[in-house]
Amino acid sequence: MPRIEGVDVPDDKRGEIALTDIYGVGQSRASEILEKAEVSVDKRPREWTESETKRVRRIIEEDYTVEGQLRTEVQMNIKRLKEIGCYRGKRHREGLPVNGQRTRTNARTRKGKRKTVAGRSQSTQKK
Repeated sequence: MPRIEGVDVPDDKRGEIALTDIYGVGQSRASEILEKAEVSVDKRPREWTESETKRVRRIIEEDYTVEGQLRTEVQMNIKRLKEIGCYRGKRHREGLPVNGQRTRTNARTRKGKRKTVAGRSQSTQKK
């Protein structure tokens, strides 16, 4: 099981799919990495030679921002939005959807569990 950027890449999946276990690497980027490293996308990580593993590791380290560095970058961007007080920053701060989604219904992932408001029943609600 090759270890790339602090992540154990699964041996039993195709190389293209296995690399997606790394935060910041999706399928298209994984196939791009394997193409640059001249490794077959169908080859499984357990079948990679030591030199192939090193090439893949080197390409990821040099050319892409992944894992902890990417997480830090994303958090810093969110923090910056909050500090400058823009609309997106306020939405992050309030824990509401950021990209213009509706909140009257849905948005439970961001808003959390429902908080029932007293004195409001289904029959009195506006439809």
